[in-house]
Amino acid sequence: MLLLPLLALAAAWSYGQAQVLLKQREISINRGHKTTASMDCIAKGIPDLQYANVHWYRHVPAKAPEQILYIGPSAVSYDDNSYRNKYSSSKKGTNVCTFTINDINSNDVDSYYCAYWHF
Repeated sequence: MLLLPLLALAAAWSYGQAQVLLKQREISINRGHKTTASMDCIAKGIPDLQYANVHWYRHVPAKAPEQILYIGPSAVSYDDNSYRNKYSSSKKGTNVCTFTINDINSNDVDSYYCAYWHF
């Protein structure tokens, strides 16, 4: 049995006059029971997340954060094509973006977080 703590972080910052808040919950996966993990990024202060770009990052201790993918209004773009089978993302409603890790193993024990960029 392998316990994988996948840390989800939260971020808040001001954009113009509105404050944007992204919230995530910390999750732990018991490898004996699941092979897939999903985490939500819940946005406040963004009128409709469906039209935003949400980026998902992985942070390995002692290394710089690595962008895995971003999901825009119509598609997911991967930073490396090898990530296509391992990671995915989707949007639900106007304020939730979900990130999924498939085929969980001990190499997946890291911090994962979402970010929102508006251009």
